Formats: sequence, structure tokens, C-alpha cells
Amino acid sequence: MGNSGCKNGTCPTALINKAREAMGYAYAPYSNFRVGAAISTKDGKIWTGCNIENVSSGLTICAERVAILKAISEGYPNFEWLVIMADELIYPCGACRQVLKEFVVDIKITLVDGKGNTLHTSLGKLFPFPFSL
Repeated sequence: MGNSGCKNGTCPTALINKAREAMGYAYAPYSNFRVGAAISTKDGKIWTGCNIENVSSGLTICAERVAILKAISEGYPNFEWLVIMADELIYPCGACRQVLKEFVVDIKITLVDGKGNTLHTSLGKLFPFPFSL
């Protein structure tokens, strides 16, 4: 289950700390590129994920989707804020953007690098034309 800590969209510090912790659990023996993510729900729960590589690259799963799927599998699809942390500032991939768009119209996104530099954006800015039926 997720950890409490965010209320009313005012907790990037809590999310950054959780993303940093999750990054430490990354399974990246092929690329050595570790990523951690933390996503909060509107009721204040925080869910984390790390990237999990596979020798068959197509089976690798991103940190963001791990966090999203953990939350959804526990009944918490009402997302509010996503933090992604890696050694350098990285953006969510197209698959992660599309998965997020399945559950939210927009969401605040904070990108953090290993030096603590941050970039604040949103899903709407990063993904203005999602796939839809």
C-alpha cells in the first residue's frame, strides 16, 4: 500500500524523497540507468516505482508505470502529482504518458536529477495529442 504524506498538491519534497528512495531499488544491470518515480493521489497517498530491466529490452518497464500500476492495483487511480528522478533530468516516455492519460486529464510532473535540479511541467504540456478512441 502507498504511504501517506501529500495533501492538496503541496508535497513535491515528500515525493522527491520517495522517488529518490525508489531509484535505489532500480534493477538496471544492462544500462546502469536507474530511475525512481513517486506518484501521489488526491487523497494523499504516495506510490513508488523503479525501472525494472529485462535482457529482452521490450520487456523492461519504466519506473513511472510501476508506480502507476501499483496504485491502480490497490484501487487508487485518482492521481495528482508525479515525480521522476534519475541521475539526469529525464522526461516520461510516450508509453508512460499514454498510461497516465488513461487515468487523468492532466497531472503535475516534477523531474529531478541527481544534483537536485528540478523542472516542473505537466502531462498536458508534454502530451498535448494523446491517442483516444
